[in-house]
Amino acid sequence: MKTVGLIGGMSWQSTLLYYRWINEDVQAALGGLRSARILLDSLDFAPLARAQAEGDWNTAVRTLAESARRLEAAGADFLLVCANTMHRVADDVQASVRIPLVHIADTVAEAALAFGVANVGLLGTRATLEHDFYSRKLESFGLKTTVPEADDRAALDRIIFEELCRGIVREESRAAVLAAVETLLGRGADGIALACTELGLLLNPEQTDLGVPLLDSARLHARKAARLALDDALLNAVEGIIDDRSDAAPPYKI
Repeated sequence: MKTVGLIGGMSWQSTLLYYRWINEDVQAALGGLRSARILLDSLDFAPLARAQAEGDWNTAVRTLAESARRLEAAGADFLLVCANTMHRVADDVQASVRIPLVHIADTVAEAALAFGVANVGLLGTRATLEHDFYSRKLESFGLKTTVPEADDRAALDRIIFEELCRGIVREESRAAVLAAVETLLGRGADGIALACTELGLLLNPEQTDLGVPLLDSARLHARKAARLALDDALLNAVEGIIDDRSDAAPPYKI
């Protein structure tokens, strides 16, 4: 089994889900008391969030690259950055190590194509929605993207940083996000991506039926990690078990 390297803490609320989901999928595939080999470098999010707000991406590059090198030195076979926005510096992080970095937007794009989505409505932080690094990645797969209007982007950013990153889940915030989703659907989106790893705390794809695929980037990223962690012999022996746990029919349990 390969060793997963997680660059986490951004925020820890979603990083703990990565740990749980990867282990659940590996145990589902292998049975018994099997669990994943995981190395986690959990970063202090406050300095990174401040740097992000100030547009100081050099600090993000330096911090995440150092983390990637620590995980590589400790024996990780591949890396995941457990945050969407920090993938703005994914290419720099990848350049700092020899092991592969699994890009979160790749997993969203692959799922969107598998579900027949052509136009992905994106929900995330303002830094994710107002820069093109994420949409460009999806568009490289032939997908269109639609982002919320300015007022909805501001509301999403506030909900993510002031509530979800602190473990606060409010019904009024869920209603606000669902209203943003309805607007995206009205503008032509035929699938919705939770392009923030905390948004699954608010809109659980297993409990939310929008009538279109609801793609939880964190869940998809973790599932990809579990599959990659299984070497070829193990994967061939259990082919389909992990994928079968995501239901391709409504309500699109991903």
